[in-house]
Amino acid sequence: MSRAHTDREYEAELRKLREQVVLMGSKVEEMIASSMRALTLRDDALADKVIQLDHEVNRLEMETDELCLRILARRQPVASDLRFIAITLKLVTDLERMGDCTVNICERVLELNREPPLTETFVVLPAMADAAQAMVKDALDALVTGNIQRAEELIIDRDRVVDAYYAQIFRELLTYMMENPRNIFRATRLQSIAKYLERIGDHATNLAEMIVFMKKGKDVRHPFSRAISKTP
Repeated sequence: MSRAHTDREYEAELRKLREQVVLMGSKVEEMIASSMRALTLRDDALADKVIQLDHEVNRLEMETDELCLRILARRQPVASDLRFIAITLKLVTDLERMGDCTVNICERVLELNREPPLTETFVVLPAMADAAQAMVKDALDALVTGNIQRAEELIIDRDRVVDAYYAQIFRELLTYMMENPRNIFRATRLQSIAKYLERIGDHATNLAEMIVFMKKGKDVRHPFSRAISKTP
């Protein structure tokens, strides 16, 4: 077998890895959007569809892990290729956990659909979901294009937007519960949905941090902790 042929196979394997991550990310984006439609439309069937879609995300995670390990064993990559493969193993874990969060959202939706709606929060929750979904999209776009400016912006600014939405929703729901104890069941389910969206934002931030490291070789995680470690 010629070296050129081997190199083409290797490049094809790396390309497939990127495609797997992007496909997995697109399914997670779809699940985020669909879970919010299921909430606002009170659509049990759509919520069930999202829950079933999680099986595809899990399958993609396992297939991608297997491909990463096979490349590591057969190709013994170094430098940027090794960094890409190692980070891919982490990326798919965060994507899979985002999928789990949307499943949890849909489980709460199915519970809420048995109750009268608390419609006041339905404006803020979809806006929060849109922000989290955009974070996932921009992080994956940075992976594909190599332009990490958007990924760096996610780390500093965009997660704060999602966190601010969560704080707003939490205050509103607390008010509803204090005003009327009959609101407690519905309000706590909506608060859980907001918390799952906040976690999706955290996972998207993880994606952005890892993609910055993949492209620049610069670890931008936990800046506060690094600052403490440098203090004499």
